[in-house]
Amino acid sequence: MMNDEDTVDKRILLERANAEREAIFQRYDRGRKNVDIDSWDDPVFEIYSQADRYGFLHPEKERPDRDDLEMARRKQIEVERTKKWLKMRKNWTSAETKERLQRRVMKGIPDRLRADIWKKFLNIEEAVKDNAGVYDKMLKFARQYSPDIRQIDFDVNRQFRNHINYRERYSVKQQSLFRVLAAYSMYNMEVGYCQGMSTVAGVLLMYFDEEDTFWALNALLSNERYAMHGLYVEGFPKLMRFLQHHDKILTKCMPKVKKHLDKHGVDSVLYSLKWFFVIFIERIPFSLCLRVWDIYMLFGERVLTAMAYTILKIHKVKLLRMKDMDQITEFLQTTLYKAFGHDDDTVIKTLQLAMYELKKLNLDKLPPAPVSEGPKFPFGQFIEPTLETKIGHRNEKFTEKETELKETVLYRSESKNDQDEEEEEDGDRENEEDERTERDCDDITEDTISNLHTDYDEGSITKQSLTGTSVTSTNDVSIASYERTCDIFRLATAQNCGGAHSGPLCGGGSIEDNVSILSTQLDLCSLPSDHAVPPPEIVLVPPEGVGDDGDEDDDEVTEKQLSE
Repeated sequence: MMNDEDTVDKRILLERANAEREAIFQRYDRGRKNVDIDSWDDPVFEIYSQADRYGFLHPEKERPDRDDLEMARRKQIEVERTKKWLKMRKNWTSAETKERLQRRVMKGIPDRLRADIWKKFLNIEEAVKDNAGVYDKMLKFARQYSPDIRQIDFDVNRQFRNHINYRERYSVKQQSLFRVLAAYSMYNMEVGYCQGMSTVAGVLLMYFDEEDTFWALNALLSNERYAMHGLYVEGFPKLMRFLQHHDKILTKCMPKVKKHLDKHGVDSVLYSLKWFFVIFIERIPFSLCLRVWDIYMLFGERVLTAMAYTILKIHKVKLLRMKDMDQITEFLQTTLYKAFGHDDDTVIKTLQLAMYELKKLNLDKLPPAPVSEGPKFPFGQFIEPTLETKIGHRNEKFTEKETELKETVLYRSESKNDQDEEEEEDGDRENEEDERTERDCDDITEDTISNLHTDYDEGSITKQSLTGTSVTSTNDVSIASYERTCDIFRLATAQNCGGAHSGPLCGGGSIEDNVSILSTQLDLCSLPSDHAVPPPEIVLVPPEGVGDDGDEDDDEVTEKQLSE
């Protein structure tokens, strides 16, 4: 009799879940025609004064001051570069494109061409052509079966609330973002939906239409150059590999910073989740983030480890002066997002040098991924969700993967405490060793970075990024303790469907010497056959400012051109 009652109860709950899912879909179908939109869902437009070039809105008091002449010069440079990118796009497989692609990506893809170039990097046109009708099919499946609709709806409503296209509830972009995430939750049912995917998809939707965004998101998860599937699948195995590798880099090249962070209880999991989870969105200014995305599209995951290293290297002196965990985490999570302290060109130049440095130390790539980290089933294969999943019940006990993850995080904490005790006993000896190591590995100081402002190809540049962004955090997964870490990992999982040789940078040498041999030491990551989009056999060339790629006229912007 009890079993019959349980069956009836579950059937009622299932009907309720189906009705809720359909109601959410209908609200997105109606869009702005919904009559029951809560007033708090639409931010008051009057509090904003202007939108930047990327669509982010800024209050008057946060509007960055701009030099009109400097802005005009930058615009003229981008116009000149756009002409060259148009020519390169037209001859995408030519030898000239192979020679110039990497250098021009490092200079930055003109924003008006960013969508076209990203499409080529991610091979979107071919994916759409080879999978005609798949997106619509997955969207229909999602309407019938997806157990993630409630969470997707919740996250869509709080994504990029300071962006002109996302700020209104059920706006066109919110509708598109909802549909993309809903469809993908059925296309890749091992991942389903995980918080963080809405941020990545939201950026892609700024440049692509709905179906192109779906296939771009799939490329980032499935292409082995990026392999973000391992970041979002249950247990977050790739995130743990990123954190471990990041700690290894700091221990090798920045031991003083590493010990300073450990001393104040700042584990890398506290500040770097969004660095790896959403490719630095909402952790660095948006204009700089797009530059990082450009390079990430070309090189893949090694860019994330190098950029994480670059951020700490650039701000090493400031970090070592900070006295507690709150101050450090606030700086890395919020302050740098508002004002990074260096212009975008300088940071990218430093990133190039960091990529070279890590390459020489054999630390540029993550350790090999275990087989369990990749997809276990073909994408697009429908897997009937369990009744509990359809209803929305969560397990009362940790799964095996969740338990393993929790133990790993706790082990990191215990190991850090043991290390701190040993450091107190051997402090003097280890400080001497740290100084020697930092002299070997840390040639890029804040003074050196400051000097890059004057020798960069575009001349004097203000120490502000091209555009400011809102400090509103939409899907913040910041945490303040190891217990809270475990709680957040469990919550996010429940929401799912299912020794090296020293190189020139470590042994001295000028910046110019280091940059000049970048082309022979830094190789492209292996390009997978399914999405091998850049022209094959690209020969990397030195970064801009070293050698002649015919781009000097980018920088020769005359007063006559500005007046025109």
